[in-house]
Amino acid sequence: MNNYVVGDIQGCYKGLRKLLKSAGFDPKTDKLWAVGDLIARGPQSLETLMFLKDLGTPHFDTVLGNHDLHLIAMAYGISTPKPVDKLDPLIKHKSFDELIDWLCTKKLALKPAKNHLISHAGLYPMWSTKKAISLSDEVSEALMGSHRLQFLKKMYGNSPAIWNDDLEGADRLRFIVNALTRMRFLNGDALEFKTKCHSDLAPAELTPWYRCPNPSLKKNKVLLFGHWASLMGETNNEKIIALDTGFVWGKQMTLYCIETKQFFSQQA
Repeated sequence: MNNYVVGDIQGCYKGLRKLLKSAGFDPKTDKLWAVGDLIARGPQSLETLMFLKDLGTPHFDTVLGNHDLHLIAMAYGISTPKPVDKLDPLIKHKSFDELIDWLCTKKLALKPAKNHLISHAGLYPMWSTKKAISLSDEVSEALMGSHRLQFLKKMYGNSPAIWNDDLEGADRLRFIVNALTRMRFLNGDALEFKTKCHSDLAPAELTPWYRCPNPSLKKNKVLLFGHWASLMGETNNEKIIALDTGFVWGKQMTLYCIETKQFFSQQA
């Protein structure tokens, strides 16, 4: 059995199937993990979710990305779909509610193998991987519990921008969501959301999260993330693996095998 981790799919079902075939992924024996943003912008969000759900828990799992959380918020009337996201076939399908309930069972951080962590945006530099998993569980409790609607209503916003262990309630959950699904750059310890370019092109006062000192991150840990297409997989660190390589923007979809450390790619 091999564990494969795929970058942002974003409703590009045909590209995903081609990539899995070229990598030799066996849905009966292997397991596929995703870094989130399963849907939106691509033409086949419905087909993508149905395929992944049908793989079953033993052979598929995912963290939630910002687009996935936005879809859940849409389902509860908190936000509205944008035409550019091409979600109408999914929203109008008879299985929409079932697919939303399935997405709500997914977490923001996962351990696909020993010493590995998957999250959509990365690891906030003040957190260990163990802490990220624990904080992800706090969001999952809110997303799966009876207060789901209240959580979703207060999920959006850019503050607080700096983590504090004493944060409580909506502020605490909002920061966790932002750090694990929206983060790219930091200004000091503060999350910065406006800048989305390649890390080499950013203003001097900003630092990509993966270059910030993290005293809690052990040297043997491997971090896998998506979200940041403009990086095109470049972190200059073999233990920090960026898997969003912009397939939906006409570039590539990337797949990584944990056991063999091999990368596979599918051109758009």
